Amino acid sequence: QVQLVESGGGLVQAGASLRLSCAVFGRTFSNMGWFRQAPGKEREFVAAIVWSGGRTYYADSVKGRFTMSRDKLKNTAYLQMNSLLPEDTANYYCAGNTRTTYYPGRSPEEFGYWGQGTQVTVSS
Repeated sequence: QVQLVESGGGLVQAGASLRLSCAVFGRTFSNMGWFRQAPGKEREFVAAIVWSGGRTYYADSVKGRFTMSRDKLKNTAYLQMNSLLPEDTANYYCAGNTRTTYYPGRSPEEFGYWGQGTQVTVSS
């Protein structure tokens, strides 16, 4: 059974940092991504990584503040979030896919496996 288990969310003040983790059990994905969803809004792309080479892609709203990485041995993806803003408040989900194309994808529909989410709340 494939499982993606996120951790690391919490309540922080604006300007603080958090690191989210996503441990994957049962398989290794070609690509992994982080998405977020705020109440009343659609799920949006945050970052993605090509598992083999480590190339990363980011949404413009987080570029320069967030960094996605992975540990192949632990089969775990991370999202380091710095300089957090109140508008970063959302439920954060990790996702995986088995695409064999070079580009990992940016839309939720391109990822078939999902974690349960971890809440990030940034107070002003």
